[in-house]
Amino acid sequence: MAVESVNNSPRVDLLLIAEMIETGSRVLDVGCGDGTLLRLLSEVRGVDARGIELSQDGVNKCVAQGLSVIQGDADQDLVAYPDDAFDVVILSQTIQATLHPKTVLEQLLRIGRRSIVSFPNFGHWRIRLDLALNGRMPISQNLPERWYETPNIHFCTIRDFLDLCRDTGTVVERHIALDAHGRRMSLRSSATLANLFGEQAVFVLHR
Repeated sequence: MAVESVNNSPRVDLLLIAEMIETGSRVLDVGCGDGTLLRLLSEVRGVDARGIELSQDGVNKCVAQGLSVIQGDADQDLVAYPDDAFDVVILSQTIQATLHPKTVLEQLLRIGRRSIVSFPNFGHWRIRLDLALNGRMPISQNLPERWYETPNIHFCTIRDFLDLCRDTGTVVERHIALDAHGRRMSLRSSATLANLFGEQAVFVLHR
């Protein structure tokens, strides 16, 4: 899905992801959107950055910036990449919009030596409160679309994703939750608190 900038500045989670990438790495950004993260990685980290994006509009915006991006679908096209083709494969705010999240995660780990996955946390207390008090699907900064407009089809919580990692034998190297103000919360301190107060999460994974 689209990786957008906010007020011409990269999102907080994108800045965090950029910090995790070593200089000179070979990187694939799956669902790279308008190329905000790819451009950031190229300019700040000097990486060999490539992208795959479903929407033609997103591809056009990336190509117009001189970014190496092709049109493709995470659910169908990752199988075309060879094993360990990249040092890092990124899936930012996209896994919840895929048809087969488990299969996509397995493909990320196959083609990348490490994978970075971020997603909105559907277990956040505001979402729980909205559902409990209003009986409606919530709308927030991280989940801005109405239920009939959203591209998201597999909402999950931080606990759900930890379960998926366990079920697939995925090694969680690092995991950080971001609160409503973009402040970092280590999941190591308390997964329960991170699941309750984290609006989004960033995971660094490997096989």
